[in-house]
Amino acid sequence: MVKSPFIYGFTVSENNFTNRENEVLSLKFNLLQGINTAVISPRRWGKSSLVEKVIDEINKEEKAVKTVVMDLFSYAREEEFLEAFARETIKASSTKWEDWVRTAKEVFKQLVPSLTIGIDPKIDFNIGFHWGDLKKHRNEILDLPEIIAKKKKVRFVICIDEFQNVASFPAFETFEKQMRAVWQRHKNVSYCIYGSKRHMMIDIFNNSSKPFYRFGDIMLLPKIKEEKWVKFIVEGFRKTGKEISENLAVKIPQLMKNHSWYVQQLSHYTWQKSNKKVTKDELNSALQELIHANTPLYHREIEGLSSTQVNLVKAIVKGENKLTSARVMNEYKLGTPRNVSKNRDSLIADDMLNQDEKKFELLDPAFELWFNKQYFKIDYTL
Repeated sequence: MVKSPFIYGFTVSENNFTNRENEVLSLKFNLLQGINTAVISPRRWGKSSLVEKVIDEINKEEKAVKTVVMDLFSYAREEEFLEAFARETIKASSTKWEDWVRTAKEVFKQLVPSLTIGIDPKIDFNIGFHWGDLKKHRNEILDLPEIIAKKKKVRFVICIDEFQNVASFPAFETFEKQMRAVWQRHKNVSYCIYGSKRHMMIDIFNNSSKPFYRFGDIMLLPKIKEEKWVKFIVEGFRKTGKEISENLAVKIPQLMKNHSWYVQQLSHYTWQKSNKKVTKDELNSALQELIHANTPLYHREIEGLSSTQVNLVKAIVKGENKLTSARVMNEYKLGTPRNVSKNRDSLIADDMLNQDEKKFELLDPAFELWFNKQYFKIDYTL
């Protein structure tokens, strides 16, 4: 069976990775030069795929650079993260589990690690600490990449996804300050920090009152350009023995406003439905399937909004920008100017809404199509 050339739902780093040449070069240069970098963009624009691509290249090209990729979403408490941080750093330092044990016994001065090794050490290697000691000497864990880097004469690149989740840890303010205080002194470690909550990430790195203010370079990830998508889509069909004209291929990024996840998803559904050459009807059918597949998610999003927030979305979908004008507030029943500002800020904080030079837009293009169909009976077809 021929495999679809279009991937969504998880990271892509090789054949399914498209464009981002400049971003790949910039991020790789930063991390190899010791410049900490925060990668920021809306959800599902390809941050994780970009980081994975860069890490793959570093692993292949730079033998003296050790890499760690972690996801903070997996940890509910500070101690869970610290133990995982220690484990992954030690594992990255060598390919042999015997070295991991030796390193764990040598590098800690105040902490006494508890090591667990299963039948397959590469999978079943764990490290634990007594929480009382860990709380007292957490800096020893945070400093671990620098200590090992000096000891082994290597560099470390540490990538942490969903970094904004540190705010869910109890007493996170103290922990966040300690992380910054330790990591900013590292000379042999580069940190790549990214996450799916764009508004929170911007606040973490661009708010002068926050510990990670000016921690490093901020990379605002742009959308992949339409012409790059068209080339990628046409080539994807061609490589699998199918054909899509450029006139139809361009409709996919246009419909999905160059949103990485949805361009891949709509391309996939179109590829599935086509035989040899894609028709307009097949693309229309694929679009309806995409909207139908995401409808439960969109229902949940709407259920989480107040009536005035839904009305605000209606106004924005209709292209209104002067949201506090008397006409708009009356026509869409938005409440008072204070309500409008509060609802607007809430939707921006939840990454549902974007404001760019006083122009408002929904960040999810497929949700906008669904919303038009649900509330205005507009069913888009080519």
